[in-house]
Amino acid sequence: MLKAEVVMTSYRADQVGAQVREEIMSIIRRDLKDPRIGFVSITAVRMSPDLRSARVRVSVLGTPDEKKASIRGLVSAKGLIRHELGKRLQNLKASPELRFELDPSIEYSVHINELLKEVLPHDGADDKEATS
Repeated sequence: MLKAEVVMTSYRADQVGAQVREEIMSIIRRDLKDPRIGFVSITAVRMSPDLRSARVRVSVLGTPDEKKASIRGLVSAKGLIRHELGKRLQNLKASPELRFELDPSIEYSVHINELLKEVLPHDGADDKEATS
């Protein structure tokens, strides 16, 4: 019985996390005017089992200084984001406490892709030139 409750809680937390992710992205795009916040993408939102806190994983394109500035901008706008979430998510008793974290996974995958391009043989134009 306890295992079923954990699965239900996890499913609910995942569903709420997906909804929180969409709403935060919408708030960042439409409502935030902070110039420090650059090209930001939310990669994941992990909700606590009681749905009172959320770990927001953020990917930022740019230099390390631009990444830090974007995170500082998001942290300073945390109150506004949380307030807007409270208005938009009527199915939650309380708006979750937000914690923003830098997520390097997209940058890492781009780096790996570039390395693979260097190592693997090229397709397309080079093959046509070789056969001509």
